[in-house]
Amino acid sequence: TASTSLRSSSLIKMLRASVLAACVAAATAFSPSALPLGTATRKATSGPTMQLYKDGKLQGAGVNCIPIFKRPDSLKGDMVGDMGFDPFRVSSYANMQFCQEAEIKHGRIAMLAFAGIMAEVIGIRFPGVDKVYAASNDIFEIHNMAVEKGSMGQILLWCGFAEICGGLPAMNAMLEGSGRKPGDFGFDPLGLGKKNFERKQLVEIMNGRAAMLAVSGMVHHALINGKVQGLP
Repeated sequence: TASTSLRSSSLIKMLRASVLAACVAAATAFSPSALPLGTATRKATSGPTMQLYKDGKLQGAGVNCIPIFKRPDSLKGDMVGDMGFDPFRVSSYANMQFCQEAEIKHGRIAMLAFAGIMAEVIGIRFPGVDKVYAASNDIFEIHNMAVEKGSMGQILLWCGFAEICGGLPAMNAMLEGSGRKPGDFGFDPLGLGKKNFERKQLVEIMNGRAAMLAVSGMVHHALINGKVQGLP
C-alpha cells in the first residue's frame, strides 16, 4: 500500500542518515580542526567541527555533527567525544558514563584488532609461530587454529579475569559516584597523560570509533571476498 511504501522510504532515509553520520563522526578524528591551536580559545559551532575537550569550552557544547538534526537536550556537552549525535535518544534513558566506558573499551579492542589483522595479513609474525599456526594469511583460518590450539581460550580466561577483578569494581565505583572518569584505570607507565591529556582523551575515542568501523569492514570483506579488501 501507499502508507507502507512511505514508511519504508522514511526508514531507508533514516538508516542512510545514520550511516552517513557515523562516517562523518569517525572521519573528523583526522580533520585539521582536531589539531592543537595553541592557547587560542575556539568558539562552539553548529556544524561538523571538532573542539578540544576543555580547550576554552567543553567538548560537545554546541557541536552538532549533523546540522539537519536537532542536538538532543539530554546530551549535556560534558563528555569527551560528544558530537551531538544520538538519533535514537539513548542518552535520554541510559547511563552515559556506562555507555562511554563501553565505547572506550570496544574502541581499544578494535584498535588492537586492526593492528593484529594487518600484521597477520601482511605476514608479520614472531619466530616459531608458523610451526604452531602454519603460514596462512586468512584471518578466519588463523582464528579457528587459535581456538583449536587453545590460544583464544587463554585470551578469554585472562581478559575475563582482568574484567572481573578490575573492570567491574572500577565500573561500579564510578556509577556510585567515585569521580572516576570512564576508561580510566590509572595505567600510564610512560607518563603520556602529564601533558595535553584532554586532547589525548579525544584522540583515543575518535580513533577507537574509526577502528570499530574499519575492523567491521575488514571482517565482512574477508567473509564475502575471501580476503581483506585492498591487501594481497
